[in-house]
Amino acid sequence: MIETERLLLRPLRLSDVDAFVDLHADPQVNRFVGTYSHQQALERLTAIERQWTERGHGLCAIELKSNGEFIGRSGLQYWEQFDEVELGWTLRADHWGHGYATEAAQACLDWGFANLDADYFTALVRPGNEASVKVAERLGFTPRREDHLHDRPVTVYALGRQTNVPA
Repeated sequence: MIETERLLLRPLRLSDVDAFVDLHADPQVNRFVGTYSHQQALERLTAIERQWTERGHGLCAIELKSNGEFIGRSGLQYWEQFDEVELGWTLRADHWGHGYATEAAQACLDWGFANLDADYFTALVRPGNEASVKVAERLGFTPRREDHLHDRPVTVYALGRQTNVPA
């Protein structure tokens, strides 16, 4: 579990299926990350649990410390097609604009550099997702290349280990 001033981050699990489906059902959210049926969400969460078991990292539920409310997900996702680990974040639209995405992503990034043997992490951002571009830039990520994920274009941002160390 990762704890910040306002948030608790814990590995996503199968029991999060309803909150996961609800998160991705919002049109403001799913225009960049897609939707999940109940069955698709169960399959995705099973894969997330497997990644935690096999790789020691994965996606986390983001919960408010004040009341335990599930407000989104963040964490480190290994993409075999790129042989890279992505730092991702997705929040419920009613929680945008409070700095939660940056806070959660920074905590996951710090955890990743402290616990994983990775020279850098990526952030995959779909065209038009200016809010995620701003989060990536606040975290210190810079554009690395253009690529495709699930047959959709993404800009791949990256942050190296050496640039994450305070001067």
